[in-house]
Amino acid sequence: MPDSTLTHRPTIALGITGASGSRYGLRLLQCLVESDASVYLMISQAGRMVLELETGLKIPPSPAHAEQFFAEQLQAHPRQLRVFGRQQWMAPVASGTNPPDAMVICPCTTGTLATLASGICQDLIDRAADVVLKERRKLILVVRETPFSVIHLENMLRLAHAGALIMPASPGFYFNPQTVDELIDFMVARVLDHLQIPHHLSRRWDSD
Repeated sequence: MPDSTLTHRPTIALGITGASGSRYGLRLLQCLVESDASVYLMISQAGRMVLELETGLKIPPSPAHAEQFFAEQLQAHPRQLRVFGRQQWMAPVASGTNPPDAMVICPCTTGTLATLASGICQDLIDRAADVVLKERRKLILVVRETPFSVIHLENMLRLAHAGALIMPASPGFYFNPQTVDELIDFMVARVLDHLQIPHHLSRRWDSD
């Protein structure tokens, strides 16, 4: 159930790209919908391929059908979840006149990282992130790659200087997780914390 203490229902843009770790993105999407946030979802072509490989989900190719698919799967309210195609330049997230409150790219490929660091907009995910940066909104990049090359690290530093929050997919083990789902929830909880969205996904560090 959504937290009744929330007075502002944020609008969050979520990009899912082709790095391994698509389950992070799906779990974040579920939690955002359950929190009653409005969600703008964008999935890259490679992101669709990795989603099917890692989860077995076959996302319908058209944005309208994908929107219906996810809305039914997640029991979203009407118009709470909107899905946009990679070249859908009339989407709200494509303009600084209507930016989301925040954007998360989860998982974020190092290719996407390089594109954003260069200020290049090849598709709607790139443009939405560019808008969020220039409008001084929060951009969280859940980068999934190992090891990082000097190029990757320099791109991260450049984006951090521009205002992005770099959050590599590095789940903690100090709570003795027993399942993969617990590791996923650890990372998603950290993202939700930085979006200031209440959750109960994981325990918090405490002296007791």
